[in-house]
Amino acid sequence: MKSDNQLLYYIGFSYCLGIGPMKFASLKSHFGTAKSAYLANRKNLEKILGFKLAEKFTEFRRKFDPIKELERLKKNKIQVLTVDGKEYPESLKNISDPPICLYVKGSIPKSGILFAIVGTRKPTSYGIQITKKFTRELVEAGFIIVSGMAQGIDTISHEETIGNGGKTVAVLGSGVDVIYPSSNYRLYHKIINTGGAIVSEFPPNQFVLKGLFISRNRIISGLSRGVLVTEGGEFSGALITAKYAGIQGKDVFAIPSPINSQMASAPNLLIKQGAKMVTSTQDILDEFGMLITPKRKEDIRKKLNDLEKLIFDILIKNPQTVDYLALELHQTASQILNIVSLMEINGIIEKNIEKNYQIKLP
Repeated sequence: MKSDNQLLYYIGFSYCLGIGPMKFASLKSHFGTAKSAYLANRKNLEKILGFKLAEKFTEFRRKFDPIKELERLKKNKIQVLTVDGKEYPESLKNISDPPICLYVKGSIPKSGILFAIVGTRKPTSYGIQITKKFTRELVEAGFIIVSGMAQGIDTISHEETIGNGGKTVAVLGSGVDVIYPSSNYRLYHKIINTGGAIVSEFPPNQFVLKGLFISRNRIISGLSRGVLVTEGGEFSGALITAKYAGIQGKDVFAIPSPINSQMASAPNLLIKQGAKMVTSTQDILDEFGMLITPKRKEDIRKKLNDLEKLIFDILIKNPQTVDYLALELHQTASQILNIVSLMEINGIIEKNIEKNYQIKLP
């Protein structure tokens, strides 16, 4: 994070409605630093902002006290990550319009794959079932689930993540201290208390406005390695998130829905447009080149004896022959064969088409 002195100017720009990420980037490019831009006189600001916005900003600056605001943020345990700070998520920094600041309650997990699951606010029983299934299995695979804490699919994915011992990140279309919808009061606190985060680019006390949800959606996709749309109608906000994901170069996945369902439009349309159709979690893992997931690897390995662990650690890297394993582990070929045969029976390893042993896909 920037020093408090520098942080003040990022907060100032972030709080001024009308100066978004693109305008801020232009100001910083022109003046060299956020501080220089913030302190520039109105005439110089007009070169970048134009007359009206420069006037609005100088009036805002006259009334706004960034020092007092920073103290209030600290008191309320709201962390501020600036776009140029080390703690700012790299995946988000790389999009075309990264937020000036991210306001965070809790903490964004630093290990694991951030992955978005989004969909309709009014899911069918089919949508609920598949969202729970995919969320649970992705959490078991070590994924961190990102969504928007809206009713429906978002809430289900957050709840299912926590219920299965995972961590989740909720991106709000309001300030991080504004719980919306209010029915998710308990979920909001569970997300924070289980090692996840509530995130927003909007200043605290910013209440919900329709247009803010659209901006929020680009952050959901920007944070995530990929986006899964489980269910949604033809005007679903999930389509906006998927569109942002495509623009940002992220993977978009969709689960096919029954064509007679009103909630089939979004995923089926995305599949037509080139999204990756998925019918199992393994389809997503395969796309990411994950032969075996971190959590499953750990669960399998701790049940093995010492020699089996050594074999497992070799095969997790590359398929190998019995002779190679025997030479590497200073054992006879017959001893290794006995062990790998038992591991094969137990479903831990398998032979590939070259007849070499490899870790079996989960």
